[in-house]
Amino acid sequence: MDNPKNIIVRMPNWIGDAVMAMPVLADLRHQFPKAKISALCQGGAGELLKHDPRVDEVISFKKPSGFIAHIKRSPLIENLKKGNYDTGLLLTNSFSSAWMFFRGGVSNRIGFSKNLRSWLLNAPIPFPKNMETTHLTQTYKKLLSPLGIKPSGTKPDLIVSASEKAEAKKFLEHLGVPDDAILVGVNPGAAYGSAKCWLPDRFHDTAKELLKDPKVWILFFGDQKGRPLTEEVSQDLGDRVINLAGKTTLRELVVYISCLNVLLSNDSGPMHIASALSVPVVALFGSTNDTKTGPINRSIVIHKHVECSPCYKRECPIDFRCMTKIHTDEVVQAIRRLLDVER
Repeated sequence: MDNPKNIIVRMPNWIGDAVMAMPVLADLRHQFPKAKISALCQGGAGELLKHDPRVDEVISFKKPSGFIAHIKRSPLIENLKKGNYDTGLLLTNSFSSAWMFFRGGVSNRIGFSKNLRSWLLNAPIPFPKNMETTHLTQTYKKLLSPLGIKPSGTKPDLIVSASEKAEAKKFLEHLGVPDDAILVGVNPGAAYGSAKCWLPDRFHDTAKELLKDPKVWILFFGDQKGRPLTEEVSQDLGDRVINLAGKTTLRELVVYISCLNVLLSNDSGPMHIASALSVPVVALFGSTNDTKTGPINRSIVIHKHVECSPCYKRECPIDFRCMTKIHTDEVVQAIRRLLDVER
């Protein structure tokens, strides 16, 4: 393909996937430093790209309700036409996203040939057969080959401004958190489903054990839907606990995670956010594959690899052995190991 000058990238919908797609943007900027690069994001995912110099424009849209509206997407298609994009990368695999680029007049459309959409693409890339043994960051990079970009070692990263971080620390100070506090984040939920989630009582017991160190403060995270779970886990733990579940925007979540010394999390968006910020992570895996979607930077992954894992189910249909085999003491030890390295 000719040297592109106006590129649009349809970013993944899930927060964790969007974070793992960041290296694509970095490689595009490195290869085409003078091109205009736009990121098309569903929902609030565009907040991840605030202050990111690799992107010139973030276009956010809401998912239409109903099948016909989903396919038509008239206002967004009109905006795409006005954008006159000469190159479009589809990091989503849906038919509707390829249809949207086709109808929107994006000239060179690159994506995986899945879901009967090959005829909508100028460069349909065969869907990888080694998905389970390749990290998703590298899978996304396969879409760069028609542009002459070879896979790089670029890792996911997120950018937080100094003023954002200072504001977050000011807020924590207002809540009584001292400057020398050890901040441990705990994310007990996962948007995909309960099969990804460690047992609530074990999250509680882990936090209780960590709080025996008088310097430790714990920040609980979660979305509005997961707030009841987080309230259950964080109750009766004393004054050095701050429950931010359902109280932050995605951008605020990124900033607060950047302040942590370590994060304990299921396989989830916050886990990937922490990894991309180089915040040490203890990641708990059960129903999903850490080879494919594990954290890349400064992490300890605990995954028991039982015979039925990964199953990718939203709810466990049997005895939840992948998570019940993970015990509190080994999680506490993993967190303390990362904190010792930090010190």
